[in-house]
Amino acid sequence: MTGKVDEALSYEQARDELIEVVRRLEAGGTTLEESLALWERGEELAKVCRRWLEGARARLDAALAEEAEDEDAE
Repeated sequence: MTGKVDEALSYEQARDELIEVVRRLEAGGTTLEESLALWERGEELAKVCRRWLEGARARLDAALAEEAEDEDAE
């Protein structure tokens, strides 16, 4: 579950932190507990990124639909 702090993250902030989480997991050397915590954090960050991208896609689709309607009206 993402918290209020996660919801306030910009796409770029969430993406950058997610990159760091993946880097740390790939580097290894962490305990099982630390690895699980990192994985859970990565999942939360991925959800934040996904929400941002879905919102951007919806805005783009709406703009394209509006443009198409304007062209049809002319």
